[in-house]
Amino acid sequence: MCLAIPGRLIEKVDADGTLVGKVAFGGITRQASLDFLPEAEVGDYVLVHVGFAISKVDEEEARTTFEYMQQVGLLEEELGEAAPESFSPKLYEDSTAPRLANFADRTGNAPSRGEL
Repeated sequence: MCLAIPGRLIEKVDADGTLVGKVAFGGITRQASLDFLPEAEVGDYVLVHVGFAISKVDEEEARTTFEYMQQVGLLEEELGEAAPESFSPKLYEDSTAPRLANFADRTGNAPSRGEL
């Protein structure tokens, strides 16, 4: 099942004409396309569905959704075993959180539109 998961936008870049962002989901970070949500700014909470940020939400809505998904076991299904155990704004700000996706490959090149 693919659900939209709330995360905090921690970085935003233009990669060859495509807006991409690093989104923190508690203790893990993934890359998401921001093309559907170009108005999102660093620090905003966004809902990410299949790699695309689809809407902005406030922190309380992000917390409520995150906690519900955690209670019913959906975070593990969507994020894998690395899913955080609880919602914590501190985890969303932690720049040392494990990275499951990076903006650049080993050569330092940003992802192309086809890699998103």
